[in-house]
Amino acid sequence: MKIARFSHDGAINFGIIDETDLVVLAADPMFGGFETTGERVPIADAVLLAPVIPRSKVVCVGKNYADHAKEMGGEAPAEPLLFLKPNTSVIGPNDRIVLPSLSDRIEHEGELAVVIGSVARNVRAEDAASVIFGHTIGNDVTARDLQKKDGQWTRAKGFDTFCPLGPVIETEFSLDGATIETRVNGDVRQQAPLSDMIHSVAEIIAYASAVFTLLPGDVILTGTPAGVGPIVSGDTVEVAVTGLGVLRNTAA
Repeated sequence: MKIARFSHDGAINFGIIDETDLVVLAADPMFGGFETTGERVPIADAVLLAPVIPRSKVVCVGKNYADHAKEMGGEAPAEPLLFLKPNTSVIGPNDRIVLPSLSDRIEHEGELAVVIGSVARNVRAEDAASVIFGHTIGNDVTARDLQKKDGQWTRAKGFDTFCPLGPVIETEFSLDGATIETRVNGDVRQQAPLSDMIHSVAEIIAYASAVFTLLPGDVILTGTPAGVGPIVSGDTVEVAVTGLGVLRNTAA
């Protein structure tokens, strides 16, 4: 089931995608279930928004693909390398990535994103599926020069607009055979099977939930494959994941 958060006629709602329509839900499905209002809105008449605004945090995993770790000049870590992005960094599909004047090198990082659906603390890897609401696509936009300058990643990863999410949440997503691809102005920059992730989604949830409680609506970005590179004003970044669609944003 594909769930969208959207704006139409001045109101923000959630809906289930049914071919060319959005079947309007009575409430946020993460908390109110999938009861519908009976209204249908043509997708063409709606503006898709970030499918979730994390209540507390975006949890990210660094260097979770061996080739990306190598291109960054190091070995992949033995355990998931966690960092956080603030929820104020989240934007939706077709929103602008604002390039800050503090940085001279902004880079894309296309990633699979996991949306947490229930309070999760000390979750075992074998139970991880029970706390997942669904999956979507993310772009861990990074000010690479500030990342190197600061020696830690908070500022480089945390600017407003540096976490595009969308276009929808798929509640029945399977990683089997799925691939991720990032394109800039149509040119392929990143491409890999999701099976190349060093630490699985279940392992990441277990590891992260042993550190801090994951709350409904929290998002986990699972790492990016090799091929990260710069974006400049006017560039359009597309991140595509099998079964999840395409997340598209333009830098400005």
